[in-house]
Amino acid sequence: MTDTRKPLLATLMGEATWPPPVWLMRQAGRFLPEFRALREKADFITRCMTPDMAVEITLQPIRRFGMDGAILFSDILILPWAMGQSLEFVQGRGPVLGAVRSQADLDRLDPGRVAQAVEPVMQALRRLRAIVDGPDAIGPARPGQVTLIGFAGAPFTVACYMVEGHGSREFEETRKLAYTDPAFFDRLIDLLTTSTADMLCAQIEAGAEAVMLFDSWSGLLPPSQFRKHVIEPAKRITAIINARHPGVPVIGFPRLAGLMAVEYGRETGVNAMALDTGADMKAVADKVPGTLVLQGNLDPIRVLAGGEGMCTEARAIRDAMKGRPHVFNLGHGVIPTTPPEHVGDLIKTIREV
Repeated sequence: MTDTRKPLLATLMGEATWPPPVWLMRQAGRFLPEFRALREKADFITRCMTPDMAVEITLQPIRRFGMDGAILFSDILILPWAMGQSLEFVQGRGPVLGAVRSQADLDRLDPGRVAQAVEPVMQALRRLRAIVDGPDAIGPARPGQVTLIGFAGAPFTVACYMVEGHGSREFEETRKLAYTDPAFFDRLIDLLTTSTADMLCAQIEAGAEAVMLFDSWSGLLPPSQFRKHVIEPAKRITAIINARHPGVPVIGFPRLAGLMAVEYGRETGVNAMALDTGADMKAVADKVPGTLVLQGNLDPIRVLAGGEGMCTEARAIRDAMKGRPHVFNLGHGVIPTTPPEHVGDLIKTIREV
């Protein structure tokens, strides 16, 4: 049953609330001085896998700004790491993994070890749910108003890092492998689809009230590959979640999908679709079912710049969506150099009606 005290959860279930609920991708991150102070104490994986730290980082922006959603502090690459793929985060390079490009590499991964490996993540979620539903307010947020969001990387995006072995602008090796050895790539996507659905269901069982599927690199694919490696896995994952946990909303984020976002919104079964900065929210809204919640999509650079220009554009996005279910967010994550006061101004602007 939807907790109608929670604006974000009510909206994700299809209610057109006004003003719209607001949270920001990467709201828990390097732009906050309290995050930077904690970052000095442990490496990235340790922060993700230490419940005390993950809980604290998740709540930092809620205390400061009072967003309607608290998204778990973790990473999309925790899943392949939990299956046994080597992973480290190198300063100046980002994630570095032992590349998976053969059946032998794939055979070394064990989805059976994921549940135990990510138990600290589930502990963090259980504690977070107790806190957000507790009797005491979290900073400027009112008690019982904050929705707890779990998440995972979508299969294609996670496969990009697994195959490439590191971040990339084009992920040439991954995309080439999908063409040259489609049977192997299909097996990888299938493994990730099943494992991702299982992990998101576990997050729900631990307390997540909604889950989000990040497909950050979906826009690299042509339509035929997009349908096969983005839409179909998202459709399967959503169906599994709906079967095991009916009523828990799923947010999909097919970043840089362009016109294919419309097909994604129609075909995957997600409750909500997040749109990137380049999408025209009103144009997309006119092409997808009115029951599909849209999320987004202010340019993060606008928030970095701040000022009246940010407020004017934020109001325009908000007001264009009035009358349909809409979650205000950015088109991608908060830029690390963003002044925190700009984020505060943004949240205030969205709520002033």
